[in-house]
Amino acid sequence: MSDDFELDTDDLKRRMEGAMASLRTEFASLRTGRASASMLEPVMVEAYGQMTPINQVGTVNVPEPRMVTINVWDKGLVGKVEKAIRESGLGINPQLNGTIIMLPIPELNEERRRELTKVAGQYAESARVSVRNVRRDGMDQIKKAKNDGHMSEDDQKLWESEVQDLTDKYIKKIDTALETKQEEIMQV
Repeated sequence: MSDDFELDTDDLKRRMEGAMASLRTEFASLRTGRASASMLEPVMVEAYGQMTPINQVGTVNVPEPRMVTINVWDKGLVGKVEKAIRESGLGINPQLNGTIIMLPIPELNEERRRELTKVAGQYAESARVSVRNVRRDGMDQIKKAKNDGHMSEDDQKLWESEVQDLTDKYIKKIDTALETKQEEIMQV
């Protein structure tokens, strides 16, 4: 490969790994019928004049497989936390007990499971798009270097092949994560 051009493959990997991390976070927020503290991570509460994650206004616990509890530290925020959960689209009906908010996790019916697998598919597709955008950036850098005379056609093909291999690897990771999540959701 040419000495004039050096593609920053570490940067491409880092950006593709960012898409994977984002996908994992989105998958964690999808309910599978089992209680999990991570399902509340995307829920933000308006506290002290700014949007704040739930785990920064109270203690989130999972005392049993179908129950999540939030012990809100500031009594004045209990209503706001409850409202944020109701409006989050998680399909959970919070129950108040003083400063403790209990979230009973209902059994998922077949229709809801299918909806959640579709949502998981949408999350995976947006992660694939992110990875492809990183690929396109890498390919653009290679083309520019070739057009500027910093590399030969052979070098261009080698670099493009390397970027494509990296892309294929991350797309495969996304597909595997999606299959795993869909099986988890459909499990009764």
